[in-house]
Amino acid sequence: MKRKKQLLISILGVGAIVIGYGLHIHIIKVEAAKVEHAAGATAYFPPGSIWTQDVSHAPLDPQSSAIIAWLADAGGWGHNNKMQVDFSLHVIKADSTTQYVPFKGPGSGYVDSDNPSVFPLPAGGSLEGLRGYQCPTPNDDCHLIVDDRSHGKLYEAYQANYANNVLSANFVAVWDLNRVYPQSGRGDQCTSADSAGFPIAPLLFNADELAAGKIDHAIRFILPNPRIRAHAFVHPATHAGAPQGPAIAPPIGVRFRLKSSFDMSKLTPAAQVVARAMQKYGMFLADGGNIALTAQNDADTKAKYADMHFGSRDLADLKVTDFEVVDMGTTTRLTDNCERNK
Repeated sequence: MKRKKQLLISILGVGAIVIGYGLHIHIIKVEAAKVEHAAGATAYFPPGSIWTQDVSHAPLDPQSSAIIAWLADAGGWGHNNKMQVDFSLHVIKADSTTQYVPFKGPGSGYVDSDNPSVFPLPAGGSLEGLRGYQCPTPNDDCHLIVDDRSHGKLYEAYQANYANNVLSANFVAVWDLNRVYPQSGRGDQCTSADSAGFPIAPLLFNADELAAGKIDHAIRFILPNPRIRAHAFVHPATHAGAPQGPAIAPPIGVRFRLKSSFDMSKLTPAAQVVARAMQKYGMFLADGGNIALTAQNDADTKAKYADMHFGSRDLADLKVTDFEVVDMGTTTRLTDNCERNK
């Protein structure tokens, strides 16, 4: 009798697990359904852009195994080798009614930076990690990203601040959304609002994409500076900041791809959406820092990460050794002699 009772409890326990899992999936679907007509992000650039290139079958770099092994031994991702997600970056949408304000930049002598006379400033927007357009201190990153589709422009500013009816910034890149940029981007040895010279917004995933169940672009990632190859970059990067790693370290601009053999069952349904994008489009090393991934803040989207049951640690099961390095091509030595493309 005792054995039969234990067996019954065991069966009930398994049933509870199955029911619980089914309920969890049902909740995910119900929450996603709350986001009416959920749609992934519209591509920022025309077809043919490097950011939307399918690399699921692209060849590996000859140094792939050595780079991955070195990075794993060196400590892997930042933040105690845990892949985490930073949600602090905003991408604010401008439209035909958006106010343009006078812009004060670093000056026309700063070749890397664009120097528009005015800058779109949508009402109710925010700088990185803040509420509003006031940067607390001059040394904060205070990125300002404005997606101005009505004029075919993407504005990305670094250390931005709005005061006395004027927007200032230590750097601004104005990207042409109707252009397929070459491998050399805005120009070799030229930076952007990101260390690598990349546009930032096209590499950020967001809650609307998770709700839609797909991410159709590569993803931005960062590593601690001592784990990035010093004085070098590979296209599509056009610049590198202050990496300090040896020659076997991954260079700025490298594209990692999640292995096709990765066991997706380790991840929540929302996290699987991100992981599948990493398998198809990969992720580009864009800057130095400790929080590996950057996602768009959901104050700017219809869906919310809480609706998708997605949090900053939901990709912590992804290890460096779960990735491989897509063929990098030629390495360029950093000189900082920016030559802008026409």
